[in-house]
Amino acid sequence: MDIKKFFTKKHYVSLIAIFCSLLWGSAFPVLKVSYEEIGLKADDLYAKVVFAGMRFCLASVLLFIIIHWIMKISLRINKKQFLSFFGLGVMQTTLQYFFFYNGLANVSGIKGSVLGSISAFFVVLFAHFIYSNDKINLRKIIGLMAGFGGVIIASLGKEGQNTFSLSFSVIGEGFMILSGITSALGSIWSKELAKKTHPFVITAWQMFLGSLVLLLFGIGRVSVETFTFTPKAWILFIYSAFLSATAFSLFNTLLKYNKAGEVSIYKIMVPVSGSLLSAMFIPGENFTIKLFLGLVLVSIGIGVVNSYKSENPS
Repeated sequence: MDIKKFFTKKHYVSLIAIFCSLLWGSAFPVLKVSYEEIGLKADDLYAKVVFAGMRFCLASVLLFIIIHWIMKISLRINKKQFLSFFGLGVMQTTLQYFFFYNGLANVSGIKGSVLGSISAFFVVLFAHFIYSNDKINLRKIIGLMAGFGGVIIASLGKEGQNTFSLSFSVIGEGFMILSGITSALGSIWSKELAKKTHPFVITAWQMFLGSLVLLLFGIGRVSVETFTFTPKAWILFIYSAFLSATAFSLFNTLLKYNKAGEVSIYKIMVPVSGSLLSAMFIPGENFTIKLFLGLVLVSIGIGVVNSYKSENPS
C-alpha cells in the first residue's frame, strides 16, 4: 500500500493516533515510578535533565538503526537540514522535556497527565495563525474554553485535596504548561519540515541533537552515584525510550499527511490513559473531584475542537 494512502486512511489514522496517545499516556506513571526506583529527588534539576537526555539519546539510536537497516533510508543531511533539525531538537526535546521532567516531579502523575494535554489546544491556536484552512471558529472557541477551563481546575488547590483554592507552582504546574506549549510549537514545526524530509529521519535527528543539549547541560553537575539502576529501572528506562521513538515517529508521520488540528482529537486518550494508569500504578495517587472535573472538561474540549468531518489533508 502507498505510504500516503496508508497514513491518510481514516481507520489507520485512528488506530495509529490512539496507539501513540496510549504510549504517551503511559509515560506519566513510568517516569514517576522511575524517579522513585532510580532515587531522583524532586529538586534535583540536573539529574532529571541528564536522565531525560539519556532516554532520548537511546530513543534516537533505536530510530537510526531502524531507519538505516530496516527502512533502508539515508540518514545523510545537509547543513540547512542540520540547523533546522537542531532548532527543532532544542524545541521539541531539550526545552519540552526540561520542563516536562522537572514539572512532573512536582505534581502527581494524574495531574501531570491532565496538564500535559494542553498541547493539543495550543496546536489549534498556533494553526489558526499559520494555516489558512485551519482557522478558529465558534466550535473551536467553545472547545478551547472547555479545555483550558479543565486545565485551570486541575491546577487549583493542593495535591490530593478537593479544595479549589488558588495554589499554583511555577516549577510544577507552570513547567507542565510550558512543556505543552513547546510540544505544540514542535508539532507545527515538524509538520513543515516533513514536507521535504521523511518524518522518521526528522524525529531521529531532532531527538539525538536535542538529547545532546540536555546531556551537555547537566552531565558535569551530576555523578555516577546519582543514579541507581535496578533491573526494574532498566526495564522502565528502555520502555520510555521505545515509547518516545515509536510515538513521535508515527505521530509526526500522521502530521505530515493530515491537518495538524485533525489528528489531535485522538490525543484525548493521553490524559485519560495517563490518569488511569497513574491511579493504578503509582502508590498513593487517587482521583479527586477537581482532577476528575478537569479531565472531563479537557476531554470534552479536545473532542469539540476536533468534531468535524475529515477534509483533504494539507
